This record gives sequence, structure tokens and C-alpha cells, in this order.
Amino acid sequence: MERIEEVLIALRRVIRATDLHSKYLAKTTSLTTPQILLLQKIHSKGQATIGELAGEISLSQATVTTILDRLEKRNLVYRQRSQEDKRKVHVHLTDEAIAILKNAPLPLQEHFTRQFETLQDWEKTMILSALQRLAQMMDAQHIDASPVLDVGTLDRQDTPLKH
Repeated sequence: MERIEEVLIALRRVIRATDLHSKYLAKTTSLTTPQILLLQKIHSKGQATIGELAGEISLSQATVTTILDRLEKRNLVYRQRSQEDKRKVHVHLTDEAIAILKNAPLPLQEHFTRQFETLQDWEKTMILSALQRLAQMMDAQHIDASPVLDVGTLDRQDTPLKH
């Protein structure tokens, strides 16, 4: 097998693993990866503002607000104005959300992060360099992306690839 075929197969496996894990999360929890990550972050902090959550999981405040709206409709979170600073609104988990998190599988990026952290520094650098080069080769280096491994719809802000 030619090297290019091996590269394309490896790339396809990464994409496929992300897709399959996203479907698995949705099937087992009825939640998306960003929703689970947001619930986990709220759980670890106890309460948080939308701005704090956006910064912690590297998503825009608008995206976090949209996710929270969906979670609130499902009675998994609720918002409460701060007693100390009325300008701030804190997000809290419901008991139902806590129960879901207890049984939820790890999001793929957490599994990846745990394994990545065990690598030696030179291995981490090689992986990063290769992936950055791959993004450049696919004209994708300027596409805005968060560190959330999830297969979803593209935002209008995402630019199409140039050919």
C-alpha cells in the first residue's frame, strides 16, 4: 500500500472514530459532546457564568448560550442571578443532569487527552507538528475550531475550502 493511502486511511479513521463516538454519546445520554462537556464543567465548578464556561471549554459565549438554552429546556440546568453582583447569571446543574453525568461515557477528547499526556514531549511535538501540517495541506489552517472532538454542522462563519 502506498504511503498516501496509509495517510488517508489514518485520517479517515480519526474522522470515523469522532463520528462513532459522537453517535455513541448521543445514544447513551441523548446529549452531544459539547453538551456533556458543558455539564461536566458546571459540575466541576459547582456554578459558573456563561463567560467563565465559554473560556473554560474554548467555545464562544453565543455557542455556550445556545447549548445552555437546549439543556435548560430539558431541565438539566437552571440559571440564577448572582446575589453579590446582579449583572452576573450563574448556571447550575439539576439532579437529573448529575445523574446523567454519573453514567455518561467519557467524551473522546478526554480519553485522547489522558493518553496524550502519557507521551514524551518529543512525541507530543511530532503529533502537533504533523497535524498542523496536515491542516495546512487541506487548506484548513484558518478554519476556526475549538478543542471539542465532535462531528456537527458547520457554522456560517466557517469558510469553505479553497481549491
